[in-house]
Formats: sequence, C-alpha cells, structure tokens
Amino acid sequence: MISIRIENLTKRFGGTTALHSLNLTIGAGDVFFLLGPSGCGKTTLLRSIAGFYLPEGGRIFFGDEEVTHLPPHRRNTGMMFQSYALWPHMTVTQNVAFGLEERSVPRAETRQRVAAALESVKMVAYADRKIHQLSGGQQQRVALARAMVIRPRCLLLDEPLSNLDTKLRIEMRGEIRRICKDAGLTAIYVTHDQKEALSVGDHIAVMEGGHIRQTGTPLDIYRKPATRFVADFMGETNFIEGKVSALSDGHISVETALAQFTAVAQSPPPAVGAMVLLSIRPEAWRLSVEPSAVNSVPGRIRERVYLGEMAQYRFATRGQLVKIYELNPRFAFTADDRDIFASVEPQDVVALAV
Repeated sequence: MISIRIENLTKRFGGTTALHSLNLTIGAGDVFFLLGPSGCGKTTLLRSIAGFYLPEGGRIFFGDEEVTHLPPHRRNTGMMFQSYALWPHMTVTQNVAFGLEERSVPRAETRQRVAAALESVKMVAYADRKIHQLSGGQQQRVALARAMVIRPRCLLLDEPLSNLDTKLRIEMRGEIRRICKDAGLTAIYVTHDQKEALSVGDHIAVMEGGHIRQTGTPLDIYRKPATRFVADFMGETNFIEGKVSALSDGHISVETALAQFTAVAQSPPPAVGAMVLLSIRPEAWRLSVEPSAVNSVPGRIRERVYLGEMAQYRFATRGQLVKIYELNPRFAFTADDRDIFASVEPQDVVALAV
C-alpha cells in the first residue's frame, strides 16, 4: 500500500498539451477516481503513472521513490485495460499465471498465488475454462485477478466496466471496491461515468482539458462543486444568475429574477455586489402548498414524468422553468393550473463564481 504524488506533470503530443502542469496526491489505500469527459486527459495521466508515457515536465512519486523515468516493468503496477487484453488460447489459470511466469516466480509459489487471486475474485470454479467460455463479467474478474496476482504497488484501471451491460456494471462496481479494500491496494480508476465514481471512489479528481478542476470526496464533489463545469458534469442541476446583496453569519444573500436566495458561503465568500451563479440540484427542491420561510418560489408544474418512486417536473416560476425531482411523489398528478411552492434549504444552494 503506497501513496502516489504527482508534481507539475506536463505531457504533450506534438503541438497539443494533454496535461497542464498537474499536481495531485493520492493517499495510501485509496480507491481514487480520475473522472471527466472524453479527451480530458484522464487516460493520459493514468498511462503516465504506469510508465507508458514519459512526461515533458514534472515528477511522479510512489511513496518516497521517484519513478518518473522508470520503465513500466520496474514500477510494479497492475494494469487493467478496457479491453481486458486476455489471451484467448489460454485457460483462466494460464492467463492469471502469465505475469508471474514472466517474472520467473517458482512454480509452487505461482500455483499458490494464482489460486489465491482466483479465490479473491470468485473464479476458482472456472480455473480450467478458456476465455471464450466466459461471460463478460467473468472475463473482467479474470483480468482483475491477473493484475492483482503480481502483488502490485498500485492497481490502475482504465474504464474496466465500459464493455459490460448496465446490470452487471452495477454489480461489479461493488466487487472492485471490495477486492481493492480486501487486498489493501491503492487503486487509480479512470472513468467518464459519474455514478461509478460516486458509488465506488474514496476520492475523485474531476478533469477538463488537461487540468484538474476539483478534487475531493464523492460527497463534496457532488454537493459542493467548485466550478460551473464540475456542477454540470456531476449531474443535473439548475443554474440561476444573481448578485450578492449581503453577507451574514456564514451565509450570503443573492438577488435573482426568481427570488432572494440564501446560501451557505463558500471560502472565501464572494463580495457584496459580485455576480454569482447559483447551482441547485433538482432533488434538493421541496414542493408544498404553503411557502417556506426561506428560498421559496411560487409556480406551477408544466411537464411531468412519473417513474413510480420518483417524478421529474418542469416547474414554471416567474418566466423560468426549473427542474425538480420528487421522491415518493405527492404532486405527480396535481392539476396544471394549481399554484404550489418550491423551496430549498440554504445548504443545498451553491454559489459559484461567474
């Protein structure tokens, strides 16, 4: 179990800069996600950590050891690719043993370590099968066992679930986290799937255009986005422009076209008179027949999608449409001409710099 530290890392491909002087620290034993849209630099960063790309600037440390210019085989990382890259002519056991044989590990130890790796991913019963005889989820488990059996200093995963169907992908999220935690591995996981990162990760770095825009726990990234890009990328939200009118006791008041909103002040807080962009998640709104004491706007439901446990609304208020999600919906069949109120707690209102 090691920590990983990246200092001012820069990577270019011709005239294109893929990574812009990145700084990042990953704690020992963390399941750490690199999250962002296609082309943001997350796979480039992962491959730089693995040693497949040499940077033009900056340094990479595994613990206290600098590994910036070490070749991949001397970094002792386990890599799991999107395609799994399994040998189709080999059995499950032979695939998992391959890395140990390349390292000239004695046969008795190889057998023991392969058996333990297959046990950890629940694939002992399939040890003698060929790869084409396995389902996609089983192949994924074999690839994970192969990456772990060499006892890597860290595990690197490049969108490992993207080839699986939705149900299996959800199942395997928890399995990957369990396996990493049981083995005490530091893991770096690349994905563009927000739900994957939120449900599995200890910490997340959100990337855009070769920059890291925010790092934090899944809760902080979702509930306290630092920029408009992070707020928008991490899920549905409502953006409302306004001007700061007051600061008081850790809260700010913001005048908008809809109403005056009170929000918990970020650090440092914006100045009075500054323009801000409020971000309010659809599920943060509460509907009622009576107005709330704070952050309440009147309106009517104009569009609705009823999903049983939840309803999605377009709420018309003062010339704007607001997205609202209601769990255990009570207003899904409210008449279109009925006036109701939508309100939100100050801690669910995030004020972003414009």
